[in-house]
Amino acid sequence: MTRIAVLQMTAGIDPEANAAAIESAITQAKAGGAVMLFTPEMSGMLDRDRARAARSISAEADDPVLNRVREAAAREGLWVALGSLALDNGDGSWANRSLVVNGQGEIVARYDKIHMFDVDLDSGESWRESRTYRAGERVVTVETPVGRLGLTVCYDLRFPAFFEALGRAHCDVIAIPAAFTVPTGEAHWHVLQRARAIEASAFVVAAAQVGTHEDGRSTYGHSLVVDPWGEVRLDLGDGGATLGFADIDSTRIDEVRRQIPSLANRREIAN
Repeated sequence: MTRIAVLQMTAGIDPEANAAAIESAITQAKAGGAVMLFTPEMSGMLDRDRARAARSISAEADDPVLNRVREAAAREGLWVALGSLALDNGDGSWANRSLVVNGQGEIVARYDKIHMFDVDLDSGESWRESRTYRAGERVVTVETPVGRLGLTVCYDLRFPAFFEALGRAHCDVIAIPAAFTVPTGEAHWHVLQRARAIEASAFVVAAAQVGTHEDGRSTYGHSLVVDPWGEVRLDLGDGGATLGFADIDSTRIDEVRRQIPSLANRREIAN
């Protein structure tokens, strides 16, 4: 058994305040026996006002939230899967970037969100992530204390071919940090998370944003840990920001893959 911690946040528009919340969670996660902390999408700042947000967007090397997380990770000797940060690419575009920081404070993996959230909901919410963010182009996995970790961000959840690629990479755990809207969360969050865990025969760790944010948006919460059989091992609900713990059992992965070897049974399908 390997213990992890999952941070559910109500991130605001002030990066310093968000960084302080993550630093506190790193300390609590270590004290609680975790070897790795998972945080949500846009952990550093959640602000739909692009002009205001631009004043706080930095290049990766200069990002104050990332630097504070690296320092805290090194101080506590804890790995951190930093769900994502908005970072400046230096060409007028931003990246929605997930980063993995090891227990020495070193960045060991980077993944830029591939699937852009461009939607119009019947609730009246409209989002055009592609207007500001440059999409990533490659699948990323990394060896961690919880096994081989596959990186995704939020809207990636809806694209099964992406998770098939992570399954072929034999991921033990897949991180799906998110800032899901309330209408889409109520309809699809749990069923999609469980389906992706089953398809990849892997644990899914989905740290999420929750509640009403300073920029006026509302997010669904319900940060989850789902095992390879599709059983929910942790659900942090929608009551607010909190820290939860769960155990990643590698024998459970082996057990499920032995019973239903869907990854080994996969066949190419001709068009």
